[in-house]
Amino acid sequence: MKHFDLPRTDISAPNVVLGLMRIAEKTDDEIRTLVRTARDAGIDYLDHADIYGGELHRCEERFARALALSPAERDQVTIQTKAGIVPDGPYFDFSYEHIVESVEGSLRALDTDRIDVLLLHRPDALVEPEEVARAFDELHEAGKVLHFGVSNHTPRQIDLLAKHVRQPIVANQLQLSITHSTVIAQGIASNMQGEEQSATLDGGGILDYCRLHDITVQAWSPFQARFFDGVFLGHPEYPELNAVIDRLAAQYEVAPEAIATAWITRHPAQMQVVLGTTTPQRVTDAAAGSELPLTRAEWYELFRAAGWRVP
Repeated sequence: MKHFDLPRTDISAPNVVLGLMRIAEKTDDEIRTLVRTARDAGIDYLDHADIYGGELHRCEERFARALALSPAERDQVTIQTKAGIVPDGPYFDFSYEHIVESVEGSLRALDTDRIDVLLLHRPDALVEPEEVARAFDELHEAGKVLHFGVSNHTPRQIDLLAKHVRQPIVANQLQLSITHSTVIAQGIASNMQGEEQSATLDGGGILDYCRLHDITVQAWSPFQARFFDGVFLGHPEYPELNAVIDRLAAQYEVAPEAIATAWITRHPAQMQVVLGTTTPQRVTDAAAGSELPLTRAEWYELFRAAGWRVP
C-alpha cells in the first residue's frame, strides 16, 4: 500500500481509504472483519460522516462499538468524518452552531477525543465563512479537530472559506471514477467548441486547483458508473470498458477492482480512493491497485473505452 505525507498535516496517508457509510446494519463481527481486512491491506485511513446510517451518527456509533479501540489502537488509524448535511429537508448548514454540535456528536459516537480530519460535506449556499472560521478555531484550539477539509466544493467556494479560515484546507472529496471523471475529461477537451466534454462544470478546473494549492483530492464512488446508478464493473452498458479492464486485470494478475483503483492512483495528483464497499474481498482486490503501474497508453485506453473523447 502506497502511503504519502498528506500535505500540510502530520498524517502519513494511504492512497486507498475505507469508507464506512454502509455498516449500519452489519454485525459487530462483520464490521471488525471489514476493518481488519482493510488494515491487513495497509489501509489505516477511515472515512465517516455524521449522516451515514439512516440516523445521525449511526455508522460512527456502530464502528466504535464493534472496534472498541484502545488508545494505542486509536493512534494507529486516521479517522475522518464530515458535517454539514441536515437530512430533514434535506438542506445544508455550515453555521457555527451546527458544525460544533455535529463534531461533538461525532466525538461521542466514535468514542474518541479527537477527529483527525473534518470535512464540510456539501456546499452550503447560505454559508457565512466567518461562522465556519469561528467553529474551526474553537474546535482546533480545543484539540477536538486536528485538520480540516471540504467535500464536493468548487475552487471559488474553497477560496471564499480560505479568506476567513486560518487552518489550511487539506482535502476535497469529489466523486470520481473512470466513467464519472468530468473533472479530468473537461481539461482534455479544453477549447473544443461544441464538444460537451469541454464544458467546465466545477467552477474552473477543480483538480488542477487542488494540485496548485496542495489539497488532496479524495475520490468517492470509484466504481460508480454515473451519479448513484450502479457500478460499471461487469455492467452490460459498458462492454468496451469492461473488456479493457478484464484484459489488463489478467495481464497484471489482479481483480478488475484493482484496475479501476489504479486508474485513479496512477494520476500524478496523488489522490486517495475512497472505497464504499462492505465486502472484504472487494477491499482486498481494490487495494491491489494502490501501486499498480498503469502505463500512459493503458490509462488513456481505459479513458477512451469509458466513452470520453481524446482529440
